[in-house]
Amino acid sequence: MQVVILAAGQGTRMGPLTAAHPKPMLPVAGQPLVAGVADAAIDAGATELVVTVGYQGSSIEEYLGSERRGVPVAYAEQSEQVGTADAVAAAAERIDGPFAVLNGDTLYDAADLAELFSGVPRIGTYRVDDPTSYGVVLTDNGIVTGIVEKPEDPPSRTINAGAYTFPADAVDLLDVPVTERGERELTDVLDRLIDQRSVRTVPFTEWMDVGHPWELLEANERRLQAIESRQEGSVHPNATIEGPVVVEEGATVGSGVVIEGPALLGADSSIGPNAYLRGPVAIGPGAHVGHAVEVKRSVLMADASVGHLSYVGDSVLGRGVNFGAGTNVANLRHDGAPVSVSVGERRVSTGRRKFGVVAGPDSKTGIDTSLNAGVTLAAGSRTAPGEAVFSDVE
Repeated sequence: MQVVILAAGQGTRMGPLTAAHPKPMLPVAGQPLVAGVADAAIDAGATELVVTVGYQGSSIEEYLGSERRGVPVAYAEQSEQVGTADAVAAAAERIDGPFAVLNGDTLYDAADLAELFSGVPRIGTYRVDDPTSYGVVLTDNGIVTGIVEKPEDPPSRTINAGAYTFPADAVDLLDVPVTERGERELTDVLDRLIDQRSVRTVPFTEWMDVGHPWELLEANERRLQAIESRQEGSVHPNATIEGPVVVEEGATVGSGVVIEGPALLGADSSIGPNAYLRGPVAIGPGAHVGHAVEVKRSVLMADASVGHLSYVGDSVLGRGVNFGAGTNVANLRHDGAPVSVSVGERRVSTGRRKFGVVAGPDSKTGIDTSLNAGVTLAAGSRTAPGEAVFSDVE
């Protein structure tokens, strides 16, 4: 089964985290989102991957290369990101038989994809508590009769998981009209297909759309739960490690460090001395957690640094972030309400009682900075020494 992976978008809902890197390249448990999708597809029986790229697409091509785990990988450029149908159309010249379509920024289970790939045409579905933000799939005995987009009064809790298998001739159906949002949608292609033949549903056991920073945090939490301990780097004999912890090659864990897994310490990262990591925690390659720093339930991307005497909880720190000594993150509202974060011009609830900050690539804090829950630091931004930050830093 040829598998088309849609990975051309920037991911603006991720805010500053995608200022220099596309959303599919954001890390989940030590590898980019798109790599996790590729691996799940390969485990499910993919014979070739065709990845659509656009924004900063060279980083995806460099990472995946021309072959992954023995499966060839090809690329198709979507010059303008004007919808999912347009993205598949960009790859149409490389499609030569029945094919699957997956999103490059989603968590899938390989067993679910294997079931999806076993027949054509099919659509992956998933049950959620609140389907009002999704396309709700209408069915009759497992056969799709239609999709209702973002209904105020949902007819069911079964949503479109954005995963499909199509017959080869479905490429002739891709030229669908532009919607009110200015995009050509794959769901309109599905509507055309429904008129021609039966489209069966495949209920997924695991699925997650990773669209916001707090969802990136949750995706890491989910995947880190499955890691198995591995030590390739150096761990000081006076360090204490509990639970599953991966110490990759070149990583160092200093004296007095306490790590409560699950935790992943990327290649050439350094922890301590006397640091405290409370998992799930993902520390990226080359990142640094210094003396007497506590990191709880957070993601530090490549080359991020929290020097010493600081606290980081329930937060996402982008590449090259540098927190000055004594920087402390608040991760809990005093009224107990869910923390909200800026997405574009709106404040959006994370749905999480505890959430800290989102720090964009290369942002820096001065010593003794206090960051309030839900604050976003723009890429390359700065705070002053001793500053108490209650709103986003541009």
